[in-house]
Amino acid sequence: MKKTLLGAAVIAAMAGTAQAETSVTLYGLIDTGIGYQRIKGADTHESKFGMANGVSSGSRWGLRGAEDLGDGLSAVFVLESGFNSANGTSGQSGRLFGRQATVGLKSSSWGQLDFGRQTNIASKYFGAIDPFGASYGQANIGNAFSAANTVRYDNMVMLQTPSFSGFQAGVGYSFNVADTTAAQTGFATADNTRGITTGVRYVNGPLNVALAYDQLNLSNRVATSDDPTPKSWIVGGSYDFEVVKLALAYGQTRDGWFGGQSINAFGSGSPAASSFGSNVAADGFKATSTLVGLTLPLGGASNVMVSWQRADAKNDRLNGDDATMNVYSLGYTYNLSKRTNLYALGSYATNFAFQDDVKSTVAIVGVRHRF
Repeated sequence: MKKTLLGAAVIAAMAGTAQAETSVTLYGLIDTGIGYQRIKGADTHESKFGMANGVSSGSRWGLRGAEDLGDGLSAVFVLESGFNSANGTSGQSGRLFGRQATVGLKSSSWGQLDFGRQTNIASKYFGAIDPFGASYGQANIGNAFSAANTVRYDNMVMLQTPSFSGFQAGVGYSFNVADTTAAQTGFATADNTRGITTGVRYVNGPLNVALAYDQLNLSNRVATSDDPTPKSWIVGGSYDFEVVKLALAYGQTRDGWFGGQSINAFGSGSPAASSFGSNVAADGFKATSTLVGLTLPLGGASNVMVSWQRADAKNDRLNGDDATMNVYSLGYTYNLSKRTNLYALGSYATNFAFQDDVKSTVAIVGVRHRF
């Protein structure tokens, strides 16, 4: 209740008015820890020990609200800002509301239509399947399935249906996926890199299965003669047997890689890769990805998460190497309350970012608090 009143006060101060039929909620979380990472390759051997930010969940604060328009229709909005809890700086390249900035309409009969910046369908659907919830850095599903790496598109129109007997679908179109990238801004539609995201899922009790597809149509201003069209499809699911929850996923990415976390981690690249925003385009590139994961509940307050990810590059057109990446991860969470939990993570990757003989070892402990 306090959060709702405070959020309403903030909006009233900004807008000068507050409508009685509109609910506004202030929310957020802070995630901070201490971590160690070692990166070893043929020409690289570096390690780091220090503060870790946003490992189990990105630190954030936000405002969300709804206005009842009658007949099952509501006006809705979300403004969500990411920040680094270790030093107080803004996340998402300094954007005020870099995690999400949307306004739209929500109907009990046809679903929700949003306009603005938010995550793609693959990230929404497969975050619920991944044992690590599409979080925990190197452990998250996005390392092998880049389109599920919490990819956000600017300038997007997205429609999501309500759940019909467990089935739900979504589709989104971005007129310019990355406003902040100089090579992608121009007046003409084709001067901007456009994105398509779509998917369908079925959720019924312990069963959750999903299929997602993403595609980027490059800006005419991106310097490449091959005109690649990065695309990705993922299929997978999870089943909760109560004593253990099993997760499986399989997919393929072509002509590039989405969401830059797992690409060019050491600044390496090749003439075959044309970089734009947090994505990399490379005509003819192909990678097949697999995930197997388990979640084991221990009592009512803790969970153990285990996963193995594999991404098999079929050629070296992305960054000059075609090594098969494997990521092995083990995590643990312990709930101190409904809002506060402790966590620990250990993860080991070979041929990280498809680079031959590059190994990455991560160990982190931290605390997360929701408000």
